[in-house]
Amino acid sequence: MAPERPRGVDAIPADILQVEPSATPSGPALYAALDLGTNSCRMLIAQPRGSHFQVVDSFSKTVQLGLGLESSGRLSRASMGRTVQALRICQKKIEKHRVRRMRLVATEACRRARNARDFIHMVRRETGLQLEIIRPEEEARLAVISCAPLVSPKTEQLLVIDIGGGSTELVWIDLSQVEPENRARSIMALHKGFKPRQGAARVVDWISVPLGVATLKDQFADVEDDAARFALMSWYFEENLATFSPYNADNAREGFQIIGTSGTITTVAASFLKLRRYDRTKVDGLHMTSDQIDHVIREYLALGPEGRRVDPQIGRDRHSLIMSGAAILQALMRVWPTDRLSVADRGLREGLLYQQMNADGVLEDGPLT
Repeated sequence: MAPERPRGVDAIPADILQVEPSATPSGPALYAALDLGTNSCRMLIAQPRGSHFQVVDSFSKTVQLGLGLESSGRLSRASMGRTVQALRICQKKIEKHRVRRMRLVATEACRRARNARDFIHMVRRETGLQLEIIRPEEEARLAVISCAPLVSPKTEQLLVIDIGGGSTELVWIDLSQVEPENRARSIMALHKGFKPRQGAARVVDWISVPLGVATLKDQFADVEDDAARFALMSWYFEENLATFSPYNADNAREGFQIIGTSGTITTVAASFLKLRRYDRTKVDGLHMTSDQIDHVIREYLALGPEGRRVDPQIGRDRHSLIMSGAAILQALMRVWPTDRLSVADRGLREGLLYQQMNADGVLEDGPLT
């Protein structure tokens, strides 16, 4: 299935514009952001703090909502049941912290499932939570603004990649007309939309490829050889980038930055650092070279399926998906004019929080952190 995006001069729709929990602080109102993806259900509850926010509580659970979706086109009863159980926990946390401002979004699995509307009604009936199915372009935009603090002042061309369970979003941004000291903040301004503005960050192109760690794995589940399956997944994903306009462009290495956000990328980073216990402060903002990424992927292949299952740096929740994610990551690093990747342990939830807080005007106009 070929990736789709709106047609147009700029290929941009005209209307688009693990943290440890702490005690609930007094002060500004709390905000919640929930991301229900193809594989995971994750939520953050946070309070504005200066130009950033302080996380008050968090939740993350592998629910495999999209299990079997590739073959049936429907969310299974078991998957929906697991997900509702996780959402009940989220509802209790929202109630406990008396959160009034929230966005609770669902992505690719619910976009594709024929019974998604029934599932949304089920969630509302069982938990009281109202899920919102967002479009691919909004998912891409939210991932981009969450990564704003990691943008280097030297960056003139930026590629943000977000590898999800059911899809992968890529956004190409031209920062060459923005003053270096304003480049990170100009990314944050994209919460207002992808429409071009004079002297601002310009979105050259974006794409949502309907292949993520779960959907790509399912498509090649019948290939028995581990190394052959990995090579086929990487090749197939690269084929699906053909309509992304900068793919074949001649771009200079100087001033080019890739920021990657996903569980795959943070897991590869943790493996590179040999972390026995995941530490966000060591992973978020880490720079890795293509050679270092390839070395980790070769180690994963050498471990084999059973070795990956018991590897503490991969974890039991991710071992079955890490090679499809690694195949996507390797393809992306192979085709862009850079040999470095900035690792972001942030994504849709953080983007949702920034979006809500910016809309309410509760963030200070200070340096990004």
